[in-house]
Amino acid sequence: MSVLQQFRDKAKSLKRRVVYPEGEEPRSIMAAKTVIAEGIAQVTLVGDTAKITALAKEHQLDLSKCTVSDPATSPLHKEFAQELFELRKAKGLTLEEAEKTIRQPLYWGAMMVRKNLADGSVAGALNTTGDVLRAGIQVIGLGKGITAVSSFFMMVLPEFLGEKEKVIFFADSAVIPQPNVEQLAAIAISTSRSYRALMNEEPRVAMLSFSTKGSAKHSDCTKVIEALKLVKQIEPNLIVDGELQVDAAIIPKVQQSKAPDSPVEGRANVLIFPDLDAGNIAYKLVQRMAKAEAIGPIVQGMAKPVNDLSRGCSPEDIVNVTAIAMTMGGL
Repeated sequence: MSVLQQFRDKAKSLKRRVVYPEGEEPRSIMAAKTVIAEGIAQVTLVGDTAKITALAKEHQLDLSKCTVSDPATSPLHKEFAQELFELRKAKGLTLEEAEKTIRQPLYWGAMMVRKNLADGSVAGALNTTGDVLRAGIQVIGLGKGITAVSSFFMMVLPEFLGEKEKVIFFADSAVIPQPNVEQLAAIAISTSRSYRALMNEEPRVAMLSFSTKGSAKHSDCTKVIEALKLVKQIEPNLIVDGELQVDAAIIPKVQQSKAPDSPVEGRANVLIFPDLDAGNIAYKLVQRMAKAEAIGPIVQGMAKPVNDLSRGCSPEDIVNVTAIAMTMGGL
């Protein structure tokens, strides 16, 4: 069974609710049809009721099996607007502006998640990553101990050290170009939580560098060392180590030589890269040269799931991201 199918199956058992803010997008309608048919989640489509009804008819989606939430006519508008105003008034948002802003589908979907009317939102087929994340951050906010939204790729290797379909999380490979100490720590914590939620096993986190335990001296290495200290303060029970070269992180024999006291023991399943250059290059090298499947990027760090899509995504991509979002719903 593929890793993605496992997530679909797990999502089915959780019986959670997803909101698609881009309910007027045909790909959302087609994805909803699959998600409902397979029992992956209950679906709410956000948008103009007449437009969604027409699209549903065109794509043979039975709207009686899902929910349509129209910000222009919903009785929830006043409650949602007041909530957004309270959240953002310190930033200068007026009630009038809140009443206008909350009608935007991304904000409406995020508020549904905040108010526990949905367990996660999935958008990005029409909207930019910046717009999706902005609505999520302003309405839902960041998770406990997290100071930055980031992302990870789930890398599924056909075989690694005798293990078939080995899964390793790479972060951050898509969002933060040059993370500072606090951001790097947030990436490590978020990814460890994502791994635990999705894989149902303990994360073993390696904070990577071109140095292992002081083998080189450089400000880039110092950043990793300081971030590790912060991670340990926030998550004292997490299996994490750094700074480590990647071979010491994933090859037990090399670990014994370079970092014999490392708690990760050369068996890292979460790799934290010092910057976006390293993370992005690494995931693409492994994807192309090791024929690994790269699933993502998956957004992480918010208090509740807000997942982004590529604007070139297929309905099947939306279904897969939905399954992952629902699995992360209890994060």
